[in-house]
Amino acid sequence: MSFSNDGPVHPQQPATRLVTAGRDTEAQKGFVNPPVVHGSTVLYPTADDLHAHRGEYQYGRHGTPTTRALQDVLIALEGPQCAGVGLAPSGLAAISTALLSVLKAGDHLLVCDNVYRPSRNFCNGMLARYGVETTYFDPLTGAGVDALFKPNTRAVLVEAPGSQSFEMPDIPAIAAAARAHGALVIDDNTWATPLYHRSLEQGVDISIQAATKYIGGHSDIMFGTISANAKAWPLLAEGIRLLGVCAGPDDVYLALRGIRTLSVRLAQHYHSGLEIARWLQARPEVARVLHPALDSDPGHAIWKRDFTGASGLFSIVLKPAPQKAVDALLDTVKLFGMGYSWGGFESLIIPFDCGEYRTATKWAPGGPALRLHIGLESIDDLKADLDRGFAALEAAM
Repeated sequence: MSFSNDGPVHPQQPATRLVTAGRDTEAQKGFVNPPVVHGSTVLYPTADDLHAHRGEYQYGRHGTPTTRALQDVLIALEGPQCAGVGLAPSGLAAISTALLSVLKAGDHLLVCDNVYRPSRNFCNGMLARYGVETTYFDPLTGAGVDALFKPNTRAVLVEAPGSQSFEMPDIPAIAAAARAHGALVIDDNTWATPLYHRSLEQGVDISIQAATKYIGGHSDIMFGTISANAKAWPLLAEGIRLLGVCAGPDDVYLALRGIRTLSVRLAQHYHSGLEIARWLQARPEVARVLHPALDSDPGHAIWKRDFTGASGLFSIVLKPAPQKAVDALLDTVKLFGMGYSWGGFESLIIPFDCGEYRTATKWAPGGPALRLHIGLESIDDLKADLDRGFAALEAAM
């Protein structure tokens, strides 16, 4: 279930830590990778051990050598502010577990208006049912969020950037306001991962990843991680224990396998995504490209200050076009699959409309919007595929 950051300091660079952390070849009988432990019951050698719950492991739900290996890597990646890591069966489960761990009936929650839609659904559904009030705010509010705090505000949920519209909230400013009011900050850090955004170092108390995405990296697991600092970890550890949240051993193994190559894969996603984004900026069919790493993006200054890289996910706004023309584009591209995820090796594309659910801000981009994930295919092949799609769009106008 958990593993605290009480081990040795890792002096290596992040790419090295991803390879070396969580490995004990002596304990693993010389093998490079830790074993996949399928286990629930842990047997105690004596009655005294049983009564005292003595032993490195007590029950499969609370942790195994396999889960500990992954948690060790994640702690090394998150940095010295990380006091512990919880593992969940999906990204949404990680978000809901974090919220349930820090909130109670009668509390007030502030949420960035650009968060993952299922996060909103959880706030508006489950949290509301249990007496937690949610207020949504403009992701560009920054330090102005201070005016929205109430005496019972316990937490702020942010996503940097929003995974459809890509506004970049000022996390250090929001964290400073939250600290002044005694509230915790929870960050959905899936887009950049702790490799490119060490959010715990910027005042965030709980950092969440949908490890389904870049940590797994191969579109074959559902997984979530929840990292917390010393202030939030006791609450989170208790919440995980009370809720019985855990992840299956085979998914833990796949996440552990995926994270070993994260630095190489994410660097390629970053490079390819930025090149495709710049290419799309010059397309006559495209009105805007929403990518914080672009100099022209409104969130670029914050991205440059707080992030060391970007991923392969961004959006574009097309010039006005009928639905049939957009559908022609979608039906023509072959390398870009239509699917509701990202972070794997393959390229993806979906249409979206934030206006369907936003409440604190208005989404009026002026044309159809598409979200793209740039995978690990050849950049030239991806450009050619999109070029065919744009030709089909023009033909259907």
